[in-house]
Amino acid sequence: MSSDETEYTATLEGTEHEFDSIRSVLAKANERKSGDELAGLAASSSAERIAAKDVVSRLTLETLYENPVVSADEDEVTRTIRDGVCEDTYEEIAGWTVADLREFLLAESTGDEEIRALRKGLTSEMIAAVTKLMSNLDLVVAAAKMTVVARCNSTIGTEGTVSFRLQPNDPADDTENILHSVREGLSYGVGDAVIGINPVSDDATQVKELLQATSEFIDRWDVPTQNCVLAHLTTQMDAVRNGAPADLLFQSIAGTERGNREFGIDVELLDEAAELGTNRCLGDGPNVMYFETGQGAELSNDAHEGVDQLTLEARCYGLAREYDPFLVNTVVGFIGPEYLYDGKQVIRAGLEDVFMGKLHGLPMGIDACYTNHTKADQNDIENLAVLLTAAGANFFITVPMGDDVMLNYQSNSYHDGPTLRSLFGLQAAPEFEAWLEETGITDDGRLTDRAGDPTIFTQP
Repeated sequence: MSSDETEYTATLEGTEHEFDSIRSVLAKANERKSGDELAGLAASSSAERIAAKDVVSRLTLETLYENPVVSADEDEVTRTIRDGVCEDTYEEIAGWTVADLREFLLAESTGDEEIRALRKGLTSEMIAAVTKLMSNLDLVVAAAKMTVVARCNSTIGTEGTVSFRLQPNDPADDTENILHSVREGLSYGVGDAVIGINPVSDDATQVKELLQATSEFIDRWDVPTQNCVLAHLTTQMDAVRNGAPADLLFQSIAGTERGNREFGIDVELLDEAAELGTNRCLGDGPNVMYFETGQGAELSNDAHEGVDQLTLEARCYGLAREYDPFLVNTVVGFIGPEYLYDGKQVIRAGLEDVFMGKLHGLPMGIDACYTNHTKADQNDIENLAVLLTAAGANFFITVPMGDDVMLNYQSNSYHDGPTLRSLFGLQAAPEFEAWLEETGITDDGRLTDRAGDPTIFTQP
């Protein structure tokens, strides 16, 4: 029997709540999100939301496996996720309920090793379902148990570390301005995840120029990091084929086949890019791909297939894990208040996304950010950064003074990187940490008087 032919009910205080499909009950079990309301998928009341959570808690993992929210016959993301499941592991847990999975993840006896052994038996719908049953603290606790290590030229995700992407965007793609920002970020000890530029121009020649400039800088100062220019994937591939010195290939992805088509990609292109990156990118690897996601992207492209934004976000991670990437980050508040209305919704979504990414086995980071028409401010973003450092996020995106003048949004600042490391007693990626000590930017893991001085990198 398909999910659409099945009724799911829960009775609360004498009132029966009925849901006509897995898709419907998953959507209504979400914490409140403006994007789900915009799509007409959200619970109509707190009582209905609680009833939906009750139904979800009683679903078996087998029911979710057999009823993906988008049919495998119609969607290659669904097929990719199902093909990636370890059948033997799945068979061991197929009879668990979603509540059983939550109890397992939060049990004191469950650690990184136990979760690692289980995750390949999970589909993205299972991971989305258990996320809907968890409080913010649950998400922090469970995510903190999971360690996901990835390597390109540096190694991120090792225990006791947190890394940062240095994002030196410039509204004119001015190479010297970009390098000024790179110098400033490195002088604060950020950039061990990647020096990643969002270009204004989606042009292969321009991409190659930016990659050459950052690559020469990295070589000149022997910085143990990697570069990436976040143009469209096909543009980066053209640049690399023309000799551009890239360490990583980047692409935004969606949780449905139609959503990815709106991004101008499909699984065949991602396969081709992963092969090109392995053979032609300059990073030591083995991880050469970088993906970006964010709740609401499919709805904004009218490609959500009637599925809620949290479940679709989980499916992005199911697609990403097929490519064993070096970096995956959600851009949690960039899409605007139509999808995440205020600081409370942005913080909740950020916690959900990092937890779901790590449970998929991904080196998960975040751009903790907001646009200026969202009811959020810098305190919300700093709160989220503290929570996600506690949750063991692999990396954060940082921009000068927390203000990206090219993309016109607010994020964490270069200064936030060393502050978070100091607060939690963490270090940079091991190779990068050693480099910071050699350059005198840090001493025994603490910033020195040289920190914050970009002229370190202009002296002969």
